[in-house]
Amino acid sequence: MSSVLDQRPMRAVPGPRPAPSGRRTRLLALPEARWALAALVLFLAALPLYLLDAPAWLWGSLFTATYITGGWEPGWEGLKAVKDKTLDVDLLMVVAALGAAAIGQILDGALLIVIFATSGALEAVATARTADSVRGLLALAPSTATRLLADGTGETVPAGDLKIGDTVLVRPGERIGADGQVLEGASDVDQATITGEPLPVAKQTGDAVFAGTVNGTGALRVRVERDPVDSVIARIVKMVEEASETKAPTQLFIEKIEQRYSIGMVIATLAVFAIPLPFGSALQPALLRAMTFMIVASPCAVVLSTMPPLLSAIANAGRHGVLAKSAVVMERLGQVDAVALDKTGTLTEGTPRVTDIRPLPGTGLDEDELLSLAAAAEHPSEHPLARAVVDAARERGLDLADAVDFASATGQGVSAVIDGRTVQIGAPGRLVHTGGPQADAVVGALEDDGRTAVLVLRDGAPVGVLGIADRLRPDARATVAALTKLTGRTPVLLTGDNERAAGHLAAEVGITDVRAGLLPQGKVTAVKEWEAEGRKVLVVGDGVNDAPALAAAHMGIAMGKAGSDLALETADAVVVRDELATIPAVVALSRKARRLVAQNLVIAGIFITLLVAWDLIATLRLPLGVAGHEGSTVIVGLNGLRLLREAAWKSTLRGGAV
Repeated sequence: MSSVLDQRPMRAVPGPRPAPSGRRTRLLALPEARWALAALVLFLAALPLYLLDAPAWLWGSLFTATYITGGWEPGWEGLKAVKDKTLDVDLLMVVAALGAAAIGQILDGALLIVIFATSGALEAVATARTADSVRGLLALAPSTATRLLADGTGETVPAGDLKIGDTVLVRPGERIGADGQVLEGASDVDQATITGEPLPVAKQTGDAVFAGTVNGTGALRVRVERDPVDSVIARIVKMVEEASETKAPTQLFIEKIEQRYSIGMVIATLAVFAIPLPFGSALQPALLRAMTFMIVASPCAVVLSTMPPLLSAIANAGRHGVLAKSAVVMERLGQVDAVALDKTGTLTEGTPRVTDIRPLPGTGLDEDELLSLAAAAEHPSEHPLARAVVDAARERGLDLADAVDFASATGQGVSAVIDGRTVQIGAPGRLVHTGGPQADAVVGALEDDGRTAVLVLRDGAPVGVLGIADRLRPDARATVAALTKLTGRTPVLLTGDNERAAGHLAAEVGITDVRAGLLPQGKVTAVKEWEAEGRKVLVVGDGVNDAPALAAAHMGIAMGKAGSDLALETADAVVVRDELATIPAVVALSRKARRLVAQNLVIAGIFITLLVAWDLIATLRLPLGVAGHEGSTVIVGLNGLRLLREAAWKSTLRGGAV
């Protein structure tokens, strides 16, 4: 079929060249990152000079430059917020840093500036990288397509110019240019980017195909059924963008009260300064009391109550193969109360493997001989099932005979002459044979167990059946059980694979709620339904088809080893080593971090309350106020660092306490 379809002449149609796919934004291309780096370098240069009692003009100049490079942007944004009649902690942090410098605590102020500048830079990087990955998704769809004209000739046109009703030619190995229906031809199409199915799907006349999927060895004529802007791949891009824009703003706990705290602190500071003046207080004592009040009431300890536990949890999780992209992510992971898992590449390894070798009685073949025979015939083929068979033979160290007269029939299988005998391998329903019911019984049993059955014929007679499946990850069952214990609900399986394969795998791991045959929109719909019920859903996936659900969910975790770029960038966290067991562990670690944050807030609140009361009721000397303020900061910082310990991670695996 491919030779007939490929004989037509072609002519190129002039048109606009497609825009090159977007490159990843370089870190230092972002102004926030450049300013934060400059502030950090200046701070690190000033710190040893300050500690070694170098000349004050030297370290003072460097610290001043730190304040300027790291503080001008949040300060400017804070002033614009004031213009809009709002007040935020960022501006107060800059003011507190300047206040600390004014009373000689220049190191503390510079450290605050560096922390805030770095936080802003990380947020800018995360935003830019997500935008890069969404743009990169567009590269999955081909930029051009071969449109067939009425006279049978073909013309190369931009894929975006295709119209509903056009007929396009898709050659072997090409990406399909538009969603449509097969008019002529047969081929195996890899549509894992859309449905997540681990194996190519046989397509023939009347079957639907999707833009961006990869054609196999056959040629297809496809009638365009959907405008390119409405294709499934285009809708995935749109869903990811919309979910990223409409997802509720992520804020740390302390940021939720920043407006009231900020306004209250400013009003209180002004009051402490102004009220004593009409009653005869001198200007300098009133100013000193107000400055002391601002220092002891500043939210430094409150801010550090939040960050050290979360940053320690991030570092600990990173050592064990889980990358949480921000402190906000680490905080929100502990809130999840429902989990949705993808199948292929998440619960399974994502690669087809031979799971069953069934020689038929009376053939004289054992398992190794049957596998060796099949692998010899499949060896020249590039089909994923063929590679699985050959890999299985290699793992057993089997010798493969030379294949002669190899032939491959799209959608049916392969044939070759092995040691003078004709061997055919393929789908049971596509091979013509004269065997009895034994082969049919074995095929039926394997398919009932969720396997893909491959029939092996020798000289036209069945000699055995191979079962092929995507292998379950070793820690899948334990992970499902741990997530069930953590959330109080059994995880749900969301997959684009067929219902029988999904149901069999779900039964193996203990999942009872299975949603199979889903396109990306179906996964998003399921997540939104649960979110509407008040659940905070964690979605775990790895493919392009999972990206919209990862973006729409309360939290998304991507499997890193074979995960698509879009899934890795869209997800809030990445399991770098593909160890499923780390997912419940990082959720438990997040919950422990949240408990430590609460403890630290109580400690910071007690210190602030006592110091403020002392300053207002009696006379709190400035050095004592600074010492109390810094003491509370050190205490909450050290308390948060407890999560750096190896024992903190191990206790999450045991379900213990920190």
